[in-house]
Amino acid sequence: MSTAAAAGTWKLGDLEVNRIGYGAMRLTGNGMMGNSDGTPIDRDFAVGLLHHAFEQGVNHIDTAAFYFSPLRSANELINRALTSWYGNVAVVTKVGPARDPAGEWLPMARPDQLRGQVEENLRQLGRDHLDVVNLRVNGPGTASIAEHFGTLAELRAAGLIRHLGLSAVRPEHVAEARLIAPVVCVQNSYGLDWRRADESGLVDLCREQGIAFVPFFAVSGLRREAAADQEHDARVHSVARAHHATPAQIRLAWTLHRGPHVLAIPGTTNPAHLEENIAAGSLRLTEQELAVLDNPTNGTARTSTV
Repeated sequence: MSTAAAAGTWKLGDLEVNRIGYGAMRLTGNGMMGNSDGTPIDRDFAVGLLHHAFEQGVNHIDTAAFYFSPLRSANELINRALTSWYGNVAVVTKVGPARDPAGEWLPMARPDQLRGQVEENLRQLGRDHLDVVNLRVNGPGTASIAEHFGTLAELRAAGLIRHLGLSAVRPEHVAEARLIAPVVCVQNSYGLDWRRADESGLVDLCREQGIAFVPFFAVSGLRREAAADQEHDARVHSVARAHHATPAQIRLAWTLHRGPHVLAIPGTTNPAHLEENIAAGSLRLTEQELAVLDNPTNGTARTSTV
């Protein structure tokens, strides 16, 4: 069985993590858009799933206080899992967005509200400090993040946060933040079919500056938090057949091949899919296969094969 270590490691500041991690959003039955109508996952099952991930070398978990449904909280489930686990796991959370108890989205937090969000994450996770906190920018039109990031830098200096990162940002936000405090990671939507971070130069910028680039929706792409669907891209199927792999594994492998600083945080509640996601870190694509995947004209022939 492959472990998360097969993909190699990267450092989030002084925290060395395997490049295959785990995104906790799906644990709650709730997506980014507040669609919490699914059956709540059993708590013991969720804790067991997290332990299974840890046993396979996953030591990087992505979460947020706003990942919740009426009966489940991602942070609470992670807290339970870590309470009975003795290995080192870096927990990365994010602040900025918020939802009310009914699940409705609230306006982007003001700088003076960020401490409350940090303290809520501390309480839910049962910790005295947070490993990494990402400032998630709410809306593509945000001009400056200096005041918000400066507040988080103060909380870092106070010992509540170990390292800082950014989410849903542009290259100019990274430059602005780095003038205030070190940035260890950048989380943006990115995948084979959604490559804005290539167009903006953000992926390369992070590599040049030693910052981890952590894509979300790397498998689902434009389907965002939706469950995995049938793969319709002939390019992906072609490469998957050559490796006796699933299309989702090829999408994850392609993402990891974008550079040693690129991490993956696929989420699932299916133990078999968890093992497949971790095993994707051991896939090595050839230059020819990468060229096939990178050429959009090769995907024009669509297929509905599962």
